[in-house]
Amino acid sequence: MSNGDIFVGEVIGTAILILFGAGVVAAVVLNYSKAKDAGWVVIALGWGFGVMAGAYTAAPLSGGHLNPAVTLGIAIDTGEWDKVHLYVAGQMVGAMLGAVLCWLVYYAQFQANSEEDIAQPTLGIFSTAPAIRHPVANLITEIIATMGLVLPILAFGLTKGLGESGTAILIVSFLVVGIGLSLGGPTGYAINPARDLGPRIVHALLPIPNKGTSDWGYAWVPVVGPLIGAALSGLVFNAAF
Repeated sequence: MSNGDIFVGEVIGTAILILFGAGVVAAVVLNYSKAKDAGWVVIALGWGFGVMAGAYTAAPLSGGHLNPAVTLGIAIDTGEWDKVHLYVAGQMVGAMLGAVLCWLVYYAQFQANSEEDIAQPTLGIFSTAPAIRHPVANLITEIIATMGLVLPILAFGLTKGLGESGTAILIVSFLVVGIGLSLGGPTGYAINPARDLGPRIVHALLPIPNKGTSDWGYAWVPVVGPLIGAALSGLVFNAAF
């Protein structure tokens, strides 16, 4: 894979991931959306389909990591670090692009947020926030949830048929849905630093009426937690497999 292919693939794939993921949250929470109040199961499925669409699209170009935590876990497993910066740069750009596209899709609904009787914070559409703010507990949640993602992804690579058939991406998509349903309650399951940080930056910059704070005091948790979880996954995988 060339440097250009890796960067472009990760930009496109991660943009699709965030478009679907942020899009389903917007659909469920924004007033005047036809899917309003559809619930957590719909959100978990939307993110899973986003992973599937983004990863299948990016796979021919970059392998479809779409997540710095996945990239880190693979680098620790393989010892190959020379392309990591390209993956992470593409993921960050793609995450920001996907957030902007989500805003454009729901532009009218975001503008309606200026109405005083329905105004609501919008950060949850773009990034995660804890149900109970407890930094240590929130960090532990993100570490464990990310290990629940990265360790199986590394293990899937041991079954050659999954990669050759393209089935691995489908299985990872279901895995993300499962993580959302089982482990997403405490923090909203960032499990991906780019997925959280890129859209959070976009949220801070976009002219969304009554959007509320971008909560930079919490922003380190969904970045540091997944990176620790990914590093532990790589170490455990090398030790156990």
